[in-house]
Amino acid sequence: MGYISGMFSYSNENELTVSCSQASKNLFRLAAILSLVFLLVPFKFEKQQTPLIIDDHGVGGGSLYQKISDHGAGDISEAESNDMYDDASETDMHEESALLEPESFSKTRTLLYNPYIVQGGDNISTLAINFGLNQDSILSINKIAYSRSLQIGKVLKIPNQDGIIYTVRSGDNLKSISERFNVDKESIQIVNELFSDKVSTGTELLIPGARYSQSMLQEINGDLFYWPVYGGITSYYGRRRDPFNSSRSQFHSGIDIRGVTGAPVRAAMAGRVSSVGYDGVFGNYIIINHHSGYRTLYGHLSVIRTRTGANVSQGERIGDVGNTGQSTGPHLHFTVYKNGALVNPLNLLR
Repeated sequence: MGYISGMFSYSNENELTVSCSQASKNLFRLAAILSLVFLLVPFKFEKQQTPLIIDDHGVGGGSLYQKISDHGAGDISEAESNDMYDDASETDMHEESALLEPESFSKTRTLLYNPYIVQGGDNISTLAINFGLNQDSILSINKIAYSRSLQIGKVLKIPNQDGIIYTVRSGDNLKSISERFNVDKESIQIVNELFSDKVSTGTELLIPGARYSQSMLQEINGDLFYWPVYGGITSYYGRRRDPFNSSRSQFHSGIDIRGVTGAPVRAAMAGRVSSVGYDGVFGNYIIINHHSGYRTLYGHLSVIRTRTGANVSQGERIGDVGNTGQSTGPHLHFTVYKNGALVNPLNLLR
């Protein structure tokens, strides 16, 4: 019995040892398989994030993002989402309407200049656009009376704001000047660094925001008058050799424009006819008074088609090209006066 029990005891002990050994092998194999799986197919651990909403105010800004965060991204129905977008739009519109420009954009500033050297291809119009100014400002500050004469290499003063120069006259004061241009007196003081209401006669002030009249701007840019007749120029304004006596020179008071007899002559600018008639030099002529002190003369006409006192519009036919008076052939003599003084018509014709 002892032997038998000993046999059973030995047998059970061997079986237990075998079982433990087999289990260890199985665990080792399982661990090896799991290791291979982990290496070949790595697990991805991601954290669920609330979607980031971008609105008109920048990344994550605005009230819509807050509403979605409060509800949770997955808990909002389509109807609720539409309502939130509507609410957000109304809120954003209200907030935007309350936004103000930076104070520096609208605050009156002291006048400052930057130099600019005129380059090839520059003109007043393009310079005004490039510097964000009105043409009037550049023209006035640089005292340009005729913009087409702008020369390469000329140094211009470019102001930091719009306005035109006004020269103080006798009897002027800041109050009267501000009322004339409809500009705050304080703005004129700040821009020009004035510390009292008194200004001396002859002082040049920049009137902020002031503009030239349309006619003055057209005059400076050479866009004031229409050509009275189409044709080439046979004689220019200024001194020339006398066509009837080559041994002497004379001053030519206008320009001669070639034309055929009977071609229409038109008013260069709207105005009132002050005189028509015949002159020994100009032949049949017409004189028209215009605004801003201008007066024009049309000479050597074959036919006069208007009368003294008539109001004519720009481009209206007033006569025909001819060869009357002292003339070497059919043409129009065209003269321009400004406040009684002769002016070169080519500076004004568009």
